[in-house]
Amino acid sequence: MGLLMILFTLIGGITLSAQSSINGTFSRKAGTIETTFLTFLTGTLFLTIFILFFGSGNVMALFEAPRWQLSAAFLGTMYLLLTVMAVPKIGVIATTIAGIAGQLVIGVIIDHFGWFGSLVIPLDTKRLFALLFMMIALYFIYKGNKRSSEANPG
Repeated sequence: MGLLMILFTLIGGITLSAQSSINGTFSRKAGTIETTFLTFLTGTLFLTIFILFFGSGNVMALFEAPRWQLSAAFLGTMYLLLTVMAVPKIGVIATTIAGIAGQLVIGVIIDHFGWFGSLVIPLDTKRLFALLFMMIALYFIYKGNKRSSEANPG
């Protein structure tokens, strides 16, 4: 089951980068906020259909959840909005690497302190090196993109 979840997450990452690229291009015509709105409107419609036919949870539990847990919806919206803004400026790979680096940084902090009821996994040297290498990768990707855009101005 673990291998299947890794495969699903890999496919999710592929679709996320494709979505970022398409949204970044579309935002040049429709606007950043409008593109983000279209994505969430479409997602709402699809998920409403999925809930009606396949849902097994309790939608009404939304009204019982602590407010801080509902902030995840806002955070997801901000992530998409910021990604749509970044892709046309720095490219898909730099945007993706920056997003992953941000996830890793906050992820090790959340793990270290066990925030939000997560498993406590102390920050160690291996994790610090992983963060360092990700930042180095981001630097080289960004510099490579910048050099390419200067060589091919349009």
